[in-house]
Amino acid sequence: MSAGANFYIVGRDPAGMPHPDVPKKDLYEATHGGKTLSMAPGLKTLEIIPFRVAAYDKSVSQMAFFDPKRREDFDFISGTRMRALARSGENPPDGFMAQKVI
Repeated sequence: MSAGANFYIVGRDPAGMPHPDVPKKDLYEATHGGKTLSMAPGLKTLEIIPFRVAAYDKSVSQMAFFDPKRREDFDFISGTRMRALARSGENPPDGFMAQKVI
């Protein structure tokens, strides 16, 4: 803020922490980081912008913001999976990224 920032984009990193007692459940929900920061007393002048999760939408063969109501249409392609595809000489699905990048 002292450097002139007016916005802060909050990711979902805490959501990836597994719950110690409940299998296959995260300890925090995806919006927990943004909610916590929005309650911080010293950040009233900073606009907290929640990060929207994007994934590969198989129904339209392109990246799109994730819609939990259509969970089965989305493929979350991780960096680990991208490296595995590269090692095996495979390309990601069409529409996942620009051909120049591949």
